[in-house]
Amino acid sequence: MERFDAVICGAGIVGVSAAYHLAKAGIRRILLADERPPLSFTSDRSTECYRNWWPDPAMLALMNRSIDLMEALAEESGNVFRMNRRGYLYVTADEGKIAEMKAASDLISRLGAGPIRIHSSESSDYQPSQPEGFRSAPSGADLLLGNDLIRKHFPCLTGKAVAALHARRAGWLSAQQLGMYLLESGRRLGVRFEAGKVTGVDTEGGKVRGVRLSSGVRIESPIFINAAGPFLKEVGKLAGVDLPVHTELHLKAVIKDALGVVGRDAPLLIWNDAQTLPWEDEERAALAEDPETRWLTETFPPGVHTRPEGGGTDILMLWEYHTLPMDPVDAPPLDEQYPEIALRGLAAMLPRMREYFGRMPRPQLDGGFYTKTRENRPLVGAMGAEGAFVAGAVSGYGIMSACAVGELLAAHITESALPAYAADFAPSRYDDLEYRKKLEHWGDSGQL
Repeated sequence: MERFDAVICGAGIVGVSAAYHLAKAGIRRILLADERPPLSFTSDRSTECYRNWWPDPAMLALMNRSIDLMEALAEESGNVFRMNRRGYLYVTADEGKIAEMKAASDLISRLGAGPIRIHSSESSDYQPSQPEGFRSAPSGADLLLGNDLIRKHFPCLTGKAVAALHARRAGWLSAQQLGMYLLESGRRLGVRFEAGKVTGVDTEGGKVRGVRLSSGVRIESPIFINAAGPFLKEVGKLAGVDLPVHTELHLKAVIKDALGVVGRDAPLLIWNDAQTLPWEDEERAALAEDPETRWLTETFPPGVHTRPEGGGTDILMLWEYHTLPMDPVDAPPLDEQYPEIALRGLAAMLPRMREYFGRMPRPQLDGGFYTKTRENRPLVGAMGAEGAFVAGAVSGYGIMSACAVGELLAAHITESALPAYAADFAPSRYDDLEYRKKLEHWGDSGQL
């Protein structure tokens, strides 16, 4: 039997961040246990993006803090994880959405995301984002109105675009490099990784006493942390807790953009309008005749998005047009139609994507599991027996929130001062009748 001051189940980005922040807080003997290699399974399937542009005040505060921490780590490391601030660009061809975009932007700005700057073709001091780095970049957002102005700065976009909202404290980074920097920094402070599955959590007198691993080894520890990502619910049950989470499979595809449709310096480009896919008349008629393919001719939701990937010609394509609730498995089923559907959806925003119709580049397709609460806020705090904690349910925003989630968890465990948003993410929030009533009418979670 070995003894550790804390055991963390799960070596994804949240578990690694939790280990790092606990070690920084002075807890030295920390065991990070996972049957898989660190930063695999879900963390290595991320879009790797971040933003502080959220309509939920608690989420916005969490992301602002997390971005503060990531920027400090980037400065400290010489930006080893190549954090940029290219931003998110939300584009619409619907004149009726302009007032809605302004109102939503005003709200998010008031919540603390930064100032709103509105630009028109007649008068504009809009400053494009720099492709690399984040120093001296603006916060808030810029709303560009009118197709001439939009295409002056983003010539790849459709001539139908009437408004484009550029959220500025946003961009992407190398999630693997960020995670490895946290892990190696934690190791120097006493964090140890062990390959093994947690199979039991031992309690006595209502307190955590230790954990058991699949190897048969028992670890003595007064603190157990469930950071098991997609397996959060399963691991919670080992500690006698039924966590209010579910998992969904989300896909992404990568293709080589040999035609240069998406500029290599582009921000994350997001089409903000619902649409029907562009098919030839004969194709549409054939698809509509078959009940199994008719859905391909119906209305698809907003949100198809893309960005440049790496130093070559690759681009990521993502679109959550189908939500697929399912339990996590090692080899999730992949929808082979997904790359073509995403490509056709992007053609509404990027007309030259049509040049790939009929000769689509060979796609790389993969998928990862989103672990979600009902309102899509994370779970961070005490869980069941004294000494048991949870950090997870960071559906679709794990990379961008991990640093602040790890710091928040460490504050709970060390009984340090908690930020104002701590109660909004604690599992105990579901004990509040008023909070449960609020969930019945929960609005936009801010999830892409």
